[in-house]
Amino acid sequence: MTPNAASTSSGPSRRSFLASTAVATAAVAGGMPLLAACGGSDGGSRDGTTSGKDAKKLLPTYVASDVVTPDIPSRNGSAVGFTGKLDLAGLVTSVPEKLGKGSKVTVMSPFWGSPPKGGNAYYRAMNDLIGVDVVWQNQDGNTYDQKLGAVLASSDVPDVVVVPGWNMTGKIPSAVIGKFADLGPYLSGDAVKEYPNLAAIPTDAWQRSIFGGKLRGLPMPSSYVTGIVPLYRQDIFEQEGYEVPRSCDEFMALAKDATNARAKRWACLDMKWTAFNAFGVLSGEEKSLGWNQVDGKLRYRIESNEYLEALEWTRKLFAAGVVHPDAELGKSNATDPGPKFAAGEFLIYNQDSSQWWSRTAEQAGQNPEFKIWGMDIFGHDGGDPTLWAKNPAGIFAFVNKKASKAVIRDVLALANVTAAPYGTKEYMLTNYGVEGTHYAVEDGVPTKTDQGNVDVMNAYVMIASPAATIAHPDFPEVAKGQVEWQQRMGAFTRKSAFYGMQITEPSRWTNLSNDFEQLEDDIIRGRKKIGDMQQAVSDWKSKGGDKLRDWYRKILDENGPAAG
Repeated sequence: MTPNAASTSSGPSRRSFLASTAVATAAVAGGMPLLAACGGSDGGSRDGTTSGKDAKKLLPTYVASDVVTPDIPSRNGSAVGFTGKLDLAGLVTSVPEKLGKGSKVTVMSPFWGSPPKGGNAYYRAMNDLIGVDVVWQNQDGNTYDQKLGAVLASSDVPDVVVVPGWNMTGKIPSAVIGKFADLGPYLSGDAVKEYPNLAAIPTDAWQRSIFGGKLRGLPMPSSYVTGIVPLYRQDIFEQEGYEVPRSCDEFMALAKDATNARAKRWACLDMKWTAFNAFGVLSGEEKSLGWNQVDGKLRYRIESNEYLEALEWTRKLFAAGVVHPDAELGKSNATDPGPKFAAGEFLIYNQDSSQWWSRTAEQAGQNPEFKIWGMDIFGHDGGDPTLWAKNPAGIFAFVNKKASKAVIRDVLALANVTAAPYGTKEYMLTNYGVEGTHYAVEDGVPTKTDQGNVDVMNAYVMIASPAATIAHPDFPEVAKGQVEWQQRMGAFTRKSAFYGMQITEPSRWTNLSNDFEQLEDDIIRGRKKIGDMQQAVSDWKSKGGDKLRDWYRKILDENGPAAG
C-alpha cells in the first residue's frame, strides 16, 4: 500500500510529471485576470490574437467557490492550503445533481505508467457520478507529441484531446484552432454558472485557454509563483549550526564550509535555476515569458547582464569544488537525486516543489531524523529577489469541433466534476477512487491500495482542475511550509510583458534559441567561457533574434503588456 497525500503543488509541468512514474493526483493552481493572444502562421501573422477588451467578452464569469474553506487562503498568487486530517464523514458535495446525459465521450490523453484496463472499478464509478460514458484512449506521455501530431493531422480525432503546453509546437497550435470547438457559447460570461466548479477556476487560467480568438481549452491551472525551490537538509543545517544564506556571497561561504570531499559531502548540485532567480533573470520556462520591456525596449532574457552574472556565479560554485561530482558530470538532472540527498552526500538542490513532500514521504519510515525544507530565494546582493511569474495554465483539454451539442455539454459535465475542490466527495473520487477498493483512510490519511495504484492514475485529472491547492494529510507541516513559501516568494513576483498570452512563434524562428541550454551547462562546468555566450547572443540577434523582437513588439503594441 502506498500513502498518497492529496497534494497539488505548482501545476504540473513536464518536469514534475516525469519526476514520478505514478502520478496519482492532479496538480492544480490559480491566478489573476489578463489579456490573451494567439500566435499564427509561418508568415508571421497573428491569427486570433485577442485584445484585452475582446478577450474580456470571451471569459467566463469568475464565481469563487464557497463549498469548502481552506485552512490557508491564497495570497500573492499562492495555492490555498489544507493542513488538517481528512474527515470522510465531513466531505461535502459540490455537484448535487448529475449533469451528464449519457453520451459516449472518447478522450485521448498522455499517460505516464501502465494504463489500467477499460471498465475498471474507478472508471465505472466516475462515469456513474458524471452521467457520461468516458472511454479513454491513453497514450504514452513520453512520446505523446508524435501521436498527437498524427491524430490531429487525420480526420479521426477523438471527442476530447488533452494537449500539454510543452507539446504546443510545430503545427499543433494551428491544429488546435482548426480542429477544436469554441466553448464560448457554453462558458463565456454568466453561462459558466451552470457549471459552478468551472466558474471557480481563476480567470487568467481561462485567459490562457483562448486559442485563435475563441475560448477553446478547459485548463489545468497553475500558480504563477515559480515552482523551482532550493530544497535543503534542514536537519543537518541544525546539527551543524549552518545559517540559511541570504545572498550569493553567503551561499558560497556556506558551500565551502559544508563541503568535505574526503568525507563524501558536498554542498549542492547544479544551482543554475536558483541563480537565475537570485539574479532576477526572466523565466526560461516558455519563450514568450523570456521577453520584457526595459526602458521602453523589448529585451530577451539572454541579452541581460543578469543572465551572464547568474552563469558566472554558478560557474564559480563548480570551480570551488562545492558541487557534487554527479552534477559535474551532468548527471544531476538525469538521475534521481533522492538517495544521495538522503545519505547526506549533498545538502542543497533546486527542483520542482513537489519533491518537498515526496522526499519527506520517502524517508519518513526509514530515517525519522531526515527533514527537507524549502530555502527562500534570495536577491544575489542580499536584498529582495526579483522573481518572474510563470504562466497560469499549462495543460488543456479540447473538444472536437465536430462534436454534437449534447457531447459538448456532457464534456462540460465531466469537467465540472474533475474541477471539484479539495474536501469534496467529487475530488476524493477523482483523485483517489472508491473507498475500500482504491484507498483507505487511516488516522485521517488516505492510503492507496494496490488496486488504487493500478486504476487511479492520471486520467480524469487531465480534463480540468480546481484552483491551486496544496494538501498533505500525512505531512500537514509540509503543506503549510509550501503554501507559506509561495506566499513569501509571490510577494516578490512580477509579471513580464507577455504573461498569460497564448503565443506561438513563427516556425522559422522556432529553433533559434535551442542551443543555449547546452551552452549554459558548458559554461558553468568550465568547458566554455562567458565570451562564448556573448558571441552566441550576437549570432542569435543576427540570425533572427532582432526580427523576432519586432514580431513580439507588434503583438505588444496591439495588446498592451501584462499587468502587475
